[in-house]
Amino acid sequence: MTADRVVTLQAVSEPQVKLGATCPSCGEPWLRPTAVPGRYRCVNCLQRFELVSVCPNCGEHSTIVRMSSTAILDCNHCHGSMLRAV
Repeated sequence: MTADRVVTLQAVSEPQVKLGATCPSCGEPWLRPTAVPGRYRCVNCLQRFELVSVCPNCGEHSTIVRMSSTAILDCNHCHGSMLRAV
């Protein structure tokens, strides 16, 4: 007599891979810095963006750090995007 076996698969909790910054236009994580400091382009929708010092959402002023590795793309006040479509 064979016993019925129930096989259960447990979900493996892996940390999600960060593909890049999220594009404000299409929402996909394919925003990449260009050769020009403070400029970005979405690889998915090909929209271009510029990092601005005044938040388009709330008008809060922020200091721009144009280095691609340390650029802050979100407003410290309202957490909106500091990118403006070019």
